[in-house]
Amino acid sequence: MNDDGSRSRYVSCLTGTQLHRLAYREWGDPANPRVVVCVHGLTRNSRDFGPLGRALSDRWRVIAADMPGRGASERLADPMLYQVPTYVANAVTLLARLDVETVDWVGISLGGLMGMALGGFERSPIRRLVISDAGPILARSAIERIASYVGVTPVFPTREAAFAAIRAISEPFGPHTDAQWDFLVDNVLVRRDDGSYALHYDPALGVPFRAALATPGDVDLWGVWDAVRVPTMVIRGERSDLLAAETAAGMSRRGPRAEIVTLPGVGHAPTLVPDAQIALVRAFLDRS
Repeated sequence: MNDDGSRSRYVSCLTGTQLHRLAYREWGDPANPRVVVCVHGLTRNSRDFGPLGRALSDRWRVIAADMPGRGASERLADPMLYQVPTYVANAVTLLARLDVETVDWVGISLGGLMGMALGGFERSPIRRLVISDAGPILARSAIERIASYVGVTPVFPTREAAFAAIRAISEPFGPHTDAQWDFLVDNVLVRRDDGSYALHYDPALGVPFRAALATPGDVDLWGVWDAVRVPTMVIRGERSDLLAAETAAGMSRRGPRAEIVTLPGVGHAPTLVPDAQIALVRAFLDRS
């Protein structure tokens, strides 16, 4: 058992011509048919969902996956496969392993985009969808900001140096306690044999991300959003540079006509770590 109370599991996925292991964590009764699947943001991993997984495990079987190249999942040989269609295909394999007909989906940023894609499929397995700070228009300015650091491979001589750098990059997450910041920073660090620290993801994630910058303008996914037909809540950071207020307003009028919750003082993206954010998710999933 992991230190967050979860159990570690793996499933084999086929991506391109490569079979690779996809890691996931599980909280709660493994026989519970009520399942919540949680997926992290671009450079994060399943450890981020420890507080949410523990909080929901009294009523749900909670699954948090490491997308390929993150956390305990294996890396992909072809970096151009680090894209949403790959992640969605891997998620379908994971859902087959879970052996349930429907799931609730909680996605932060990248995980939210995956939920949008799955939620729009005919016979979608998603029953209810929670999206943290992602939507059908992805602002180019935010993509450029993220591209400036994703895939960069710094090595930090000490944990203190790593903490300072990662907390600076993560400032848009908004207010957290010191303990929560320690948790969020430690989740993405790995200590090397020489005592230095590196980030816990494949730097090649940045290859397709930066390639996308060759296309000018914002990313328009309204067609994907309009196909979603499941009850949806969008948790948006008031200061988000990825999900604009006007886009969120449109999400409340189109597609699943989502419930929009805006968090003051928070940017991209709400972490779902603070108790108040966990309570929002739980209350929404309870409406069934």
